[in-house]
Amino acid sequence: MTSPIHIIGGGLAGSEAAWQAARAGIPVILHEMRGLQGTEAHHTDKLAELVCSNSFRSDDPDNNAVGLLHAEMRALDSLVMRAADAARVPAGSALAVDRDRFADAVTAAIEAEPLVEIRRELVAGLPPADWDNVIIATGPLTATPLAEAIRQLTGEDQLAFFDAIAPVIHHDSIDLDVAWLQSRWDRPNEHGDTKDYLNCPMDKEQYNAFVDAMLAAEKASFKDWEASTPYFDGCMPIEVMVERGRNTPRFGPMKPVGLTNPATGRRAWAVVQLRQDNALGTLWNMVGFQTKMKHAEQVRVFRMIPGLEKAEFARLGGLHRNTFIKSPVLLDATLRLKADPRLRFAGQITGCEGYVESAAIGLVAARFAIAERQGREPVPPPPETALGALLSHITGGADAKSFQPMNVNFGLFPPLVPPPLRKEGRKPALVARARDALAGWMAA
Repeated sequence: MTSPIHIIGGGLAGSEAAWQAARAGIPVILHEMRGLQGTEAHHTDKLAELVCSNSFRSDDPDNNAVGLLHAEMRALDSLVMRAADAARVPAGSALAVDRDRFADAVTAAIEAEPLVEIRRELVAGLPPADWDNVIIATGPLTATPLAEAIRQLTGEDQLAFFDAIAPVIHHDSIDLDVAWLQSRWDRPNEHGDTKDYLNCPMDKEQYNAFVDAMLAAEKASFKDWEASTPYFDGCMPIEVMVERGRNTPRFGPMKPVGLTNPATGRRAWAVVQLRQDNALGTLWNMVGFQTKMKHAEQVRVFRMIPGLEKAEFARLGGLHRNTFIKSPVLLDATLRLKADPRLRFAGQITGCEGYVESAAIGLVAARFAIAERQGREPVPPPPETALGALLSHITGGADAKSFQPMNVNFGLFPPLVPPPLRKEGRKPALVARARDALAGWMAA
């Protein structure tokens, strides 16, 4: 009988890896501590639980790197993308999901796989020596004993950054006489609907009062050893954004461009957007409003937003510390730990950022592990693909000294040679090259 691949962590990366291995006929033992021990961010013991936003970001494969990554993962029979598509909720050209339906779908699929054994247990320290093919996909909330064991093995301190969570509001507590439905620039979703976001308008006076309240609000305090931990820009707390400049949110999550308030026929000074968070449409997420304000302060300050004066919160925002390793130094081209090649890393612990990116690295890690089990040489996806570009950045393309979590983007792709004559031809050319490269890799 084929020896199993051991996967530590049942998040997006670990679940995707388990699915890929089982579908290839390789037995898997999936070790997940939730159900035995919780984390500071999770609320359930479901596999692939989403703890921050419910958005997988752009689903446009022709003009956006993350949309291209979606398409590549679908082509490789990704469980995460299959579950996301099934749990989809309206979000314009983005892919957002009902988080409970998504986690339920992933959990049911893994539990139904006869080649996957789920063990609810904590792996406290390095895996036993007889585990000869291991994927560590413990994510940014890796348990302290394992994180410390990795640090001692590698001689490298693990890196860390703070990640913030946005509040979720009950739809029936939103004043729909003030808030209106409209997608920015009236961009249609896959059904042609242009009203996927709720918009709460602010005039200049309201905006300035709101900014003052955020600056004055009581924030979560840090331990001494956390004081120098940076934020990842993609999940920066809204009040930290304000500290960088009063008008910074007006050029970020609160930008009013592309939106017309039907009550006035004009553009507001600033706009707070909410995106549907579940399939029933009963819960809505405050887009870009990750926060480290204390809970009572969040209720007080966010009820200053027009349309949210009586908001009832299904979940308030929060802050948690994420851990990742210095992958460009520690990992080889197939995600193996140089200090112990039986160990392979996947997901956010490698320093990729985002749900889809985490699952994507779980997918390629599994394919490398499968190849080894089958006696084949693992072949990384070409760097011209979204998968390969992200992988290459993690495993050597990034500057190790300044290595920070990274979303997939076209800046990670090798330059076009020769470059297109016109700037607007760059993305279509990169996408066309990526599709050809993925097809060739899959065929080989």
